[in-house]
Amino acid sequence: LRAMGIGPGDEVIVPALTWISTSEAVDMVGAKPVFVDIEPRYNTIDASMIEEKISEKTKAIIPVHLYGMPADMDPIMDLSRKYKIKIIEDCAQAHGAEYKGRKVGTIGHAGSFSFFPGKNLGAYGDAGCMITDDEELSLKLRMLTNHGQLKKHEHQIAGRNSRMDGIQAAILSVKLKRLEQWTLMRIKNAGYYADELDGTKISIPGQPSHCRHVYHLFVIRIKNRDRIKELLSGKGIETAIHYPHPLPFIKMYAKQGYGESEFPNAAEANKSILSLPMYPELSREKIKFITGSLNKFLEL
Repeated sequence: LRAMGIGPGDEVIVPALTWISTSEAVDMVGAKPVFVDIEPRYNTIDASMIEEKISEKTKAIIPVHLYGMPADMDPIMDLSRKYKIKIIEDCAQAHGAEYKGRKVGTIGHAGSFSFFPGKNLGAYGDAGCMITDDEELSLKLRMLTNHGQLKKHEHQIAGRNSRMDGIQAAILSVKLKRLEQWTLMRIKNAGYYADELDGTKISIPGQPSHCRHVYHLFVIRIKNRDRIKELLSGKGIETAIHYPHPLPFIKMYAKQGYGESEFPNAAEANKSILSLPMYPELSREKIKFITGSLNKFLEL
């Protein structure tokens, strides 16, 4: 955002359901995050609702490829061209995901990736990267992450130390070679989950035929979510809620006075989403145990 010249007085559109870092980045440059509800089948930003939130102050849209599912990028890019708005793809959970044959992060003007240890491609500590095919933007990003310099001691702009340390880079360079293998294992495990939950009252992740979901998380929707979560924990099955509160409803934005009626899909997701265990090495036997326990508790 800073490299694109976005700052105080500007607005940036973000989805109502995502991790705080998406809107936090907007706040950190002094701009205002403008929230848009999610598409309930895929949990990504509802592209059909974005245009009504665009104003003269709108400078960027940050579609988040949440849980590993690509956002609907074609209509978003149409809006980018129509209103001359920058698109920054949040790919923190979507390494290797694809939208109509294109890798996420390569569709908009820039893409951001997280290499937090728990991600599909994770380092052993905090790390991340930005990608772009815009040479001028690339140079600004390089300077901003390295004290405003391209050459040592030649500081052209105000920057900071956001360099990736060598150990993390070395680890990632090795793990990157296995990313596709791990991704295929995640996709296979998602298929096992789908088979075991077929015909139940549990809603499983949707995926249009033109997208490749990489299942950073396998997020279901279920009634009596909190009780089911507690029962699963009693069986040694740890689950999580991603995320406990849609961003418009957290304390940080309380002064904006947002209500559930403004973001009904995110509000509904908040009550029913549950992340089941998902990692490449997860066995089919464990998936059977998880889904068997889940189905048993649904009958109580």
